[in-house]
Amino acid sequence: MSVPSNDTDGAALVFDNVSVVRDGRLIWSQGTFEVPSGGIVAVIGANGAGKTTLVQVILGLVRVAAGNVRVFGKRPGEDNNSIGYVPQNYISSSNDAIRVVDAVMLGLNGDSYAFRRVTASQRRSVDEALRSVQAAELAGKRLSRLSGGQRQRVAIAAALVPRPKLLILDEPLASLDLRTQREIVRLLRGLHEDLGVTILVVAHDLNPFLSVLDSAIYLLDRHPHYNTIDGVAKEGLLSELYGTPIEVARTPQGGLYLRGAV
Repeated sequence: MSVPSNDTDGAALVFDNVSVVRDGRLIWSQGTFEVPSGGIVAVIGANGAGKTTLVQVILGLVRVAAGNVRVFGKRPGEDNNSIGYVPQNYISSSNDAIRVVDAVMLGLNGDSYAFRRVTASQRRSVDEALRSVQAAELAGKRLSRLSGGQRQRVAIAAALVPRPKLLILDEPLASLDLRTQREIVRLLRGLHEDLGVTILVVAHDLNPFLSVLDSAIYLLDRHPHYNTIDGVAKEGLLSELYGTPIEVARTPQGGLYLRGAV
């Protein structure tokens, strides 16, 4: 499966002095940063800090109160076919009766797949997407017969089938056991390497992703910031971010590991 190549010299996201207000309440403000294309980026912050709101701004679902946002040079919502999105509640909210192949087809046609003639090209795109997440053998199965990890692969395939430039996943490891979490992280690394897609991961716990992350958007004191993962993985910053002491340690292999109640 191929994805249109990203301009690695350009930016996937540009926030210019962005503020968001919802129901008369300031969510966050003064967001000014650029996220280069081609990386794997975390979105982190305490509960209620506005992580989901940030994703909704990128998707064009929430209008900003001030400032400007660009997604690969376009306004949010102008070209959502270039964005693949995996919601946090996909595993629990997906229709159990639907077949895997039809669930992935929704990534092309939305809810109207049943009322459209499926073309040979669309079928090939669905097959390629399932192969890319190593789930081709699941195509004819019902979602009700799948494990949580298998459903998450289907969700990712549905997000990838339009061949997006940006893949957004909201808490993709929620409700998955440790082994399956590791498999999904390895899958994301492989998709990044094979497809060149920029990946944005909303995560409460950074530890499972630290080996693959380039950088992070973090929400602190009602302001979004952006930095490399080495710049974010600081004990003082993370302790303030989560409101609890966080220790940054190194594995024997030299990788980062966070200790504390994240």
